[in-house]
Amino acid sequence: MKKTALLAIIFGMIMTVLAGCSGGAKDDNKLVIGIDDKFAPMGFRDDKNQLVGFDIDYARAAAKKMGKEAVFQPIDWSAKESELNSGRIDLIWNGYTITDERKKKVLFTKPYLANSQVVVVPAKSQITKLEDLAGKQVGLQSLSSAADALNANPVKSKIAKVSEYPDNVLALTDLKTGRLDAVVIDEVVARYYMAKEPGTYKLLDESLAPEQYGVGVKKGNEKLLNELQKALDELNQDGTAAEISKKWFGVDKVLK
Repeated sequence: MKKTALLAIIFGMIMTVLAGCSGGAKDDNKLVIGIDDKFAPMGFRDDKNQLVGFDIDYARAAAKKMGKEAVFQPIDWSAKESELNSGRIDLIWNGYTITDERKKKVLFTKPYLANSQVVVVPAKSQITKLEDLAGKQVGLQSLSSAADALNANPVKSKIAKVSEYPDNVLALTDLKTGRLDAVVIDEVVARYYMAKEPGTYKLLDESLAPEQYGVGVKKGNEKLLNELQKALDELNQDGTAAEISKKWFGVDKVLK
């Protein structure tokens, strides 16, 4: 074999190995965002199975400001922090409530939207206040801030049974069919489904807990946190955030 041919083969082998090593490298131009794709109106699939929602539009706009492409990764919401810390996603961004417990696990941006945990019941239900939940069947999304809010309220000890669901859609389905008496859920989600199905549900006047949404970043990645926060601040300043909010909520609900 000629020396030049041998060198070519060796060079090819080296390049193949290097390509293999870099094949799993993270694309710095992409921002992988973990979402719950059944969390309307924040992030969900429309009739064409396309991802839409306030957080979807907001994340795309922020990524564009950062010179990156937003890539949305539906995840098991109960394992969201594990997905983030493993590096499989860069951000948790889909109605992610800021809590003291979560602050121990992730870094948060400044709050961008106010929310509260509320109780939804069938429109014709005799339940009118939190105390009426005593002896009732209540549903909520597993490992959500709805669970935290309910656990912190004295009425929890009086409830007959609390059933946990993978997502809010399944909980509301069981509420509609009579398998549940009430569902604890984010107010923005509740109002979306109430508008979508008029006369089906009603909210109790009492809410369980006020809260705020933020974006979760992996602990130790202050660089990404600061880049993202700068982009969000710019979206507020140039009016883009307000436009996205009006599109989904009819009013500007974004926290300044």
